[in-house]
Amino acid sequence: MKRIIITSVLVPSLALSFTGCAEKPTTPNNSSVSVNEPPPPTVDSHAHAHASEGPHHGDLIELGNEEYHAEMTHDAESITIYILDGSAKTAVPIEATELTINLLQDGKPAQHKLTATPAATDPTGKSSVFTLKAPGLVKGIESHDAAPKLNVTIDGKAYRGEIKHSHDHDHDQDHDH
Repeated sequence: MKRIIITSVLVPSLALSFTGCAEKPTTPNNSSVSVNEPPPPTVDSHAHAHASEGPHHGDLIELGNEEYHAEMTHDAESITIYILDGSAKTAVPIEATELTINLLQDGKPAQHKLTATPAATDPTGKSSVFTLKAPGLVKGIESHDAAPKLNVTIDGKAYRGEIKHSHDHDHDQDHDH
């Protein structure tokens, strides 16, 4: 008789554990969860604030996957490039003695080299600032068909960034911007 009682108690319990319950699933606090609810929104790993201009109020150039940035300022006679960190806020002195800007001028490829001009805070043998006096280059970069690119090597790795000049400011050419 004991055998029958055990079987009659165990068999229905096992059947329920294998077939499950037909009720709605519940969360640990026993509140109902609707099966038709959409999943929670995903977090965009690239959704962070991007600086629109650098600390010197110049145009930013992304280098790598935002590993570094360059900031370009210019006046009527010269161009200055500042090498910055990934947040585009802090200067990054590098060992390079020059940077290169490649672009199309009058439909022909042209290359311009900017020379290291270390800031007072840059360590010996490194520079975070590069300059070039070239009035024609300023106009060339602003040309819509120039497709200017900045080439720089940082810690042995080559970076190439597209120079996108901001055209939403005054072009009196008598100030740095």
